[in-house]
Amino acid sequence: MLIYGVNPVLEALRAGRVKELRVSDRAGGRVAELVKAAAREGIAVRRVAAGDLDRLARGGVHQSVAAELREPANLDIGDLIAGAKGAPLVVVLDSIEDPHNVGAILRSVDAAGADGVIRQSRRAAPLGGAAAKASAGAVAHVKIAEVVNIARALEELKAAGVWTVGLTGDVQKPYDQVDLTLPTALVLGAEGSGLRRLVRERCDWMVSIPLHGHVQSLNVSVAAGIALFEAVRQRSRVSQVSRSPAPPSPGKHHKI
Repeated sequence: MLIYGVNPVLEALRAGRVKELRVSDRAGGRVAELVKAAAREGIAVRRVAAGDLDRLARGGVHQSVAAELREPANLDIGDLIAGAKGAPLVVVLDSIEDPHNVGAILRSVDAAGADGVIRQSRRAAPLGGAAAKASAGAVAHVKIAEVVNIARALEELKAAGVWTVGLTGDVQKPYDQVDLTLPTALVLGAEGSGLRRLVRERCDWMVSIPLHGHVQSLNVSVAAGIALFEAVRQRSRVSQVSRSPAPPSPGKHHKI
């Protein structure tokens, strides 16, 4: 997999995913620091013509650097659940094929500290190039499990005790009225078509994000960020309550 751009390459270096660095013969500044970091790790650095990077990036903004990545470990749903730091919080992508949207969702997943993403192996955006750039490098850090069938994946999540919450614009239940402190999978569909029928039918809850303006839809990556950070808000509140000291018992601590 090939990625490009300073931030995506930097994060891939930090994650130990880079196999080879390709650098424009005109590069300097921040790219020079990436070259030094690669050299410290014993990673091969190849100098190439700027035109070669243009072709590799297919018109994307490569900032004079690209990297060939090692393939990530093959993960399944059980791996994401087992690796959760607390109550699992994952995002399920149903037929989201725009690499910019996928990248932006990965960036929010990483920022929220969620436990990973589940997506279908077919009809899915490639994770290199534009997706890596849009993720600001989060693609190198977020755990991703690829499955054959999303509807069956939701059944597997339920069997593991994870509640499935589908986001759509045509229901009344607000997204913040669901208990997201429970083990949760947020299920997102493609813009325009939304969640497919079989996927929707398998969600435990269907919720919407109330809109108050003239445009009655949200970009799917924006919706993902809103829902993820509502989960963070709810979980932080519960954590703060659990850490609060118990009030003193008058009979035990005060003279009467």
